[in-house]
Amino acid sequence: MVDSSGSWRDAYKGMSSDNVKGLVLALSSSLFIGASFIVKKKGLKKAGASGLRAGSGGYSYLLEPLWWIGMITMIVGEIANFAAYAFAPAILVTPLGALSIIISASLAHIILQEKLHTFGILGCALCIVGSVTIVLHAPQEQDIDSVLEVWNLATEPAFLFYAAAVVGAAIVLIVQFIPLYGQSHVMVYIGVCSLIGSLSVMSVKALGIALKLTFSGTNQLGYPQTWVFTVIVLMCVITQMNYLNKALDTFNTAVVSPIYYVMFTSLTILASVIMFKDWDRQNGTQIFTELCGFVTILSGTFLLHTTTDMVDSESKGNLSSDDNHLLLRIPKHSEDSNGFAQDGIILSLRRQESAKSPRPARQTKQLEEDLEAIPLRRQESTLRS
Repeated sequence: MVDSSGSWRDAYKGMSSDNVKGLVLALSSSLFIGASFIVKKKGLKKAGASGLRAGSGGYSYLLEPLWWIGMITMIVGEIANFAAYAFAPAILVTPLGALSIIISASLAHIILQEKLHTFGILGCALCIVGSVTIVLHAPQEQDIDSVLEVWNLATEPAFLFYAAAVVGAAIVLIVQFIPLYGQSHVMVYIGVCSLIGSLSVMSVKALGIALKLTFSGTNQLGYPQTWVFTVIVLMCVITQMNYLNKALDTFNTAVVSPIYYVMFTSLTILASVIMFKDWDRQNGTQIFTELCGFVTILSGTFLLHTTTDMVDSESKGNLSSDDNHLLLRIPKHSEDSNGFAQDGIILSLRRQESAKSPRPARQTKQLEEDLEAIPLRRQESTLRS
C-alpha cells in the first residue's frame, strides 16, 4: 500500500490514460443501456397497439423497427461495458452501472411521462455523488503486458480459494436451497447470480486485456489461457443470466434489482481486490473514501427503486382519495342456513364534497345506515314468510 505518511500530492496523481478510457467507456455504456430501455419500451407500446402485446405472449414487437433500435443500443452499451474492464479496474467500472438506472428513470420521466418521485430525484443525486467519489479515488490500472500475467494472478492461492468458495456456495444454493426456497426467498436466486457474476467479471476483464493487447499488436490468441478465460466467461454468463431470469420471473423487479446490484457489485469488488490487488496501491484514506462512495451509490439505488413502489401506491391511493370514491361493503344474499353469506360486494360511490353545506356528509352517513339495515330487513322478511 501507499505509505500513509506520504504527502497527499503523491497519493493523488490523477487518473491514468487507461483509467480515463475505462471511465469514458463505462459512462457510454450506462448511457446506451439506460436509453435502450426507453427505446425498447416505446417500441413495445407501438407494437402492442397494432398486435398482441409481449406481456400476453405476442411477438409483434419483432417487426417493430423501434424495438430493434433499442436492442442494438443495448448491445452497443454491453460492448462498451466489456471494453471498459480492459482499461480500468473493476472497482471503478462496476459501481458506475448504477448510472444506467438514473438515465433510464430520467428519460422515462421526460419521454414516457412516468412520474419520478421527489425521493427518486434524491436517489439519482446520491448515485451521482457516489460515482464521482469513486471516480476521483479509484486505483490506477496495472500495467499488464501478457495474458500470462493475468493467469498468474488468477492462479494465486488467495484467488483460487475465493473461486473455490464461490463455486462451492453456488452449488450448495442450486442443489440444496433452490428446490426448497427458490420460490419464496429472493436471496437464493440472486445469491447464485451474484456469486457467479463476480467470477464472470474477472474472466471478462482477463479476456478484455487479452483482446486489447492483441489489437495493439501483441497477439494473445495463441495462448491457451486466453481460450480458457473465454470458456469461463461463457459458462459464467449463461449461469448468471439463467438464474437472474428466474429471479425476475418469480419476484418483483423493484425488489430484485437493488438487491442484485448490491450483492453483485460487492462481490465483484471483493474478487477484484483479491485477484488484481487493487487496494495494495492505495492508502487507508483512499480505500475508506471509495467505500463511502460505494455506500452512497447503494443508498441512492435503494431509494430510487423504493420510490417506484411509492408512486404506484400513490396512484392507487388516488382512486379512493383524490377521485373521492367511497367503498362500502354490502352483504350478499346466499342460500346458506342463515340466508346470508359472509362475503359481500363492493359498491363505489362518488362522494359529493361541499365546503358550504354539511348535507353530503349527512347523506353519506344515512346511506351507510340504510345499507347496514338491508340484511336485517331481508332477514325479517324471510322470518315472516
